[in-house]
Amino acid sequence: MKPFTALTIAGSDSGGGAGIQADLKTFEEWKVYGMSVLTSLTAQNTTGVQGVHHVPASFIETQLTAIEEDLPVDVIKTGMIATRETAQVVGTWIARQNIPYVCDPVMVSTSGHPLMEEETRAALSEYLFPYATVITPNIPEAETLLEMEISTERDMEEAARRLVEEFGAGGALVKGGHLDGEAVDVLYDGEEVRMYREDKVLTENTHGTGCTYASAIAANLAMKRTLSGAVEQAKPFITEAIRYSFDIGSGNGPTNHWAHRKEREQ
Repeated sequence: MKPFTALTIAGSDSGGGAGIQADLKTFEEWKVYGMSVLTSLTAQNTTGVQGVHHVPASFIETQLTAIEEDLPVDVIKTGMIATRETAQVVGTWIARQNIPYVCDPVMVSTSGHPLMEEETRAALSEYLFPYATVITPNIPEAETLLEMEISTERDMEEAARRLVEEFGAGGALVKGGHLDGEAVDVLYDGEEVRMYREDKVLTENTHGTGCTYASAIAANLAMKRTLSGAVEQAKPFITEAIRYSFDIGSGNGPTNHWAHRKEREQ
């Protein structure tokens, strides 16, 4: 039996709620075999990031080569790409692959700690965005990338279109969790706009939300679903993960990656 497979290229979260730990947990829930290439190590918990060590770009390339020489990859997902050198190495490798790619432009941790160098933002648009099947920024990330204010659903739609048209991505999903009201996400796939709505869950325990959502989309793309179909599956998955998030630690607790099982278990 050959399983569907997914490769996450991202940073490590020692607290287990975000980064490659969240990615691999998510892949497992979708029965997709997960692999990982580490870009950065973080010392963090629910209260914040205490330290960061970036993996040398040469060793990131060695990890990518090791995967490519032996293991099949059905989808790629990137998270924390902290330096321009890392963006260049990862982007050059992805450019040679002809498979779906989900780019989560992780810029700031849930606790507010910057996870990307200033010059890296330009490198993302140069080396990564043009090869992405979809980019998945939240509103603050989209505002930073586009230098625009986003306060309405119409703004979100404009941002999604601009991310595709100006950066060359195949699609863009602008996540609206930072707005009041429903949790609305806007997807533009280069042809049409789709809205995905769920009731907003009011909780401080949202650590790892972006990583988990992007990984759920990636897992569904690995399973050969369309982009819109992948988002349609991933949206309720992340909503339940937030609804039943874990109230552990003294800061922002993590999402619950197996929350989607609850209805089946009751």
